[in-house]
Formats: sequence, C-alpha cells, structure tokens
Amino acid sequence: MSPNTSNSRPASADATPANAAEDPVARIAALFERTRARSRTLAAPLAPEDMMIQSMEDASPPNWHLAHTTWFFEEFILKPHVPDYETPDARFAFLFNSYYVQAGPRHARNKRGLVSRPGTEAVMAYRAHVDEAIGALMSSRRNDLEEIAWLVELGCHHEMQHQELLVTDLLHGFSYNPLLPVYSPPEPMPVAAEQPLAYAAHEGGLVEIGHEGDAFAYDCEGPRHKVYVAPYEIAERPVSNRDWIAFIEAGGYSDQTLWLMEGWAVRQREGWDAPLYWWQQEGEWWCYTLRGPQPVHLDAPVVHVSYYEAEAYARWAGARLPTEQEWELAARDHPIEGNFLESGALRPLPGGGFWGDVWEWTSSPFTPYPGFRPPEGALGEYNGKFMINQMVLRGGSCATPRAQMRESYRTFFYPHQRWQMLGLRLARDA
Repeated sequence: MSPNTSNSRPASADATPANAAEDPVARIAALFERTRARSRTLAAPLAPEDMMIQSMEDASPPNWHLAHTTWFFEEFILKPHVPDYETPDARFAFLFNSYYVQAGPRHARNKRGLVSRPGTEAVMAYRAHVDEAIGALMSSRRNDLEEIAWLVELGCHHEMQHQELLVTDLLHGFSYNPLLPVYSPPEPMPVAAEQPLAYAAHEGGLVEIGHEGDAFAYDCEGPRHKVYVAPYEIAERPVSNRDWIAFIEAGGYSDQTLWLMEGWAVRQREGWDAPLYWWQQEGEWWCYTLRGPQPVHLDAPVVHVSYYEAEAYARWAGARLPTEQEWELAARDHPIEGNFLESGALRPLPGGGFWGDVWEWTSSPFTPYPGFRPPEGALGEYNGKFMINQMVLRGGSCATPRAQMRESYRTFFYPHQRWQMLGLRLARDA
C-alpha cells in the first residue's frame, strides 16, 4: 500500500480547527502533527525487541515504518526545498528508502529486520529532527508554501498507509510467538444478533467512476471515466465468520471444483483449511488478534482470507465477488462511517455498516483507468508499475485511518496474500 501523487490538490478528511480549515497551510500543518503523533502512539506499547520483528518479506519492522515515513518527508520535501537542511545521517537514505528507484539505492527489503541500528531511540530522534524542520518550513512565509503543503499532505497520507501496515505487520510477527503476545488489552466483543444476508438492488447503467474534484486522491483513482454497469445486487453486509464456518464444514477447502486452478495449487502448497490465525480448540474456532487469542465471533466479518479463498467461497455460495465499479457505485449510498483505526478495536466487529472492518476483495484486477498517466519523477513510481497481477480491494478496515477513505480509493494486493485485514462482500447478477 503505497502512495502516489495526484494532479488535484488534496484535502484531508480529518477534523481540524475552524481557523485551520480556512487556511489550507494551517490545516495541513495540523494534519501533519496529528498524523505524526498517531504513529508515536501506535509504537508506544512496543518493547525494543518488538520494534525489530520482520516475519516475512512482505512485512517490515515497526522501527523501519517509523523511519521510512520520516525519510519520505526528508527526501521529497526537505532536501529539495530547504537549501540549508542537514540530515542527521546521510546513510538513512539507503536504509529507509523502500523501492523508489529514482531516489537512489536501498537496503534489501527482506533484510530490514536485520538492521538493529539505528535503534528506536535514534529513530525517534530522527523523527523529531524532521518534524522540527517541517514545522519551521510550514510556518515560514515562502511564496511556494501552498505547493509544499500539498507535498506534506501527501506525506501524511503515505504515513497513514504505513500506520495500517505497522499494526498488521506486527500482528503477523507476533503470531509466530507461542506466547501469543497481546498488543492491546483484551476486551469483550459487543453482543450482536445474527444478521441475515440480504441484497440491495442497483440498476446500473452508464455511470462515471473514479475520483472527482479537488480533494486528495492518488493518481490510480483517476481519470474519472464512464463505464457501463449491468443491473446487479450487492450484499448489505460482509461475509461473516458464521458464514465462513459453514463453508469449512461443507468441505469448501477440499472441493477442488470451487477453486481457481492457481488458487487450488496455493491452497495445497500452504495447507490452508481456514483463515489465517484460526485454529480449533475443544471443538471451538479460535483466532489470534492484536488483543490476543479470542474465540471467533460468529457474526463479525471474516478476515485474513486471500482472493483465492474469497472467490471459492463466493462460488460455493452461488454468488460472486463484486467488480470494483459495482462496489464504488453502491458505496455512494452509504456515508463513510465504520470501524476504522481510530476506534481502537483493531479487529472486525459485528453489526458494522458498508465501510470499515475489512478490506473487501473485488473481482477487478488492478489496472490503469482509461487515460491514466503516471506523474514524472520518483513520486510517480508507486502505482503505475504495480498494475499487474494484483486485485483491487475497497472499503477500508479496522486498521485503516478514516482520513484515507473515499468512494474512489483503490488498494491492491496479490491474490495469495492474507496478512492484511482482508474480507469479502458478495454480489450477484440482477
């Protein structure tokens, strides 16, 4: 989940003081302070040893996330726009670049967990150094300050993406510890009645899809364009754990006829027989969460399932996954309210709405919209070069900051990946 530039001026969804809202520079300066503070809060419960965990190549240590997001502000804002800026350590550019090829060489992604120095104290000092420099820049009276503020807001949205990655990467790393450590104190799940599966009908037609207006958006969300959507129905809730257990008990993981060929090969190779982090204990399903091991709540959305599993389930259920165009069109009927990172739940909850809880797989590949052109320079690398072999998800999750959400937002993962907060919602032809 990586950022990119847009040709439009970004505007945050975070609440801001009234006077800041009238001044875009002040608004973005306030957003910067809140975003940076949230990252510190997320890291606060962690021990120094926790900050080093890297459980696989797809994941990164918390320490690296904190440093990389800081490098982003330094590399793309301070170095090019502040002539007298001095980095605390020039070697950080090599250590904390991710895969911006045009920004220079970088440390191997799969070896980030081997970098024990700089430690957390030094990384926090690096963050403070860059925060002070950005604060001074944003309070200056430069003629190009609005353009710089636009880049600062882009950096904030980039950091929000890494806040989600920080907690989900941490969950994956903790899951390898037999002690099943607790990141946040356990809390009982809310009581909720079983919600029958119902569908909402949509007429479809020739509709416009993609980002519109001057609010923040990544380049892959546009250009806005017309598509024809056939009449369809979409489920009013995500697939629940109760639904998924029925799939398991019906032999869904052993019925090859339900699976795409590649998905079946992955299922066999990986030994999948349930969502990631699930196990059975005395005849009851349990799962590991950031709040420790807990019984699977039957009416919470199922989470940590791959595209292959989601597609097989939809076929078993006599339905299908929605296209991203169908999902976006349906989302317009629902305000962006739900269980996001700010709730502190850190797990899907029962009784939720259209947004939040879990990212929802669609049947759409992550490909460019008609007329898409990536921006020039290093900031234009991220989305365009990943538009192959990945699938689009929509809607945000319990680990996604609320300010990231909009109807046109597209995130994307490879179809075999499960460690993110990934779930599904069914659709069917009308």
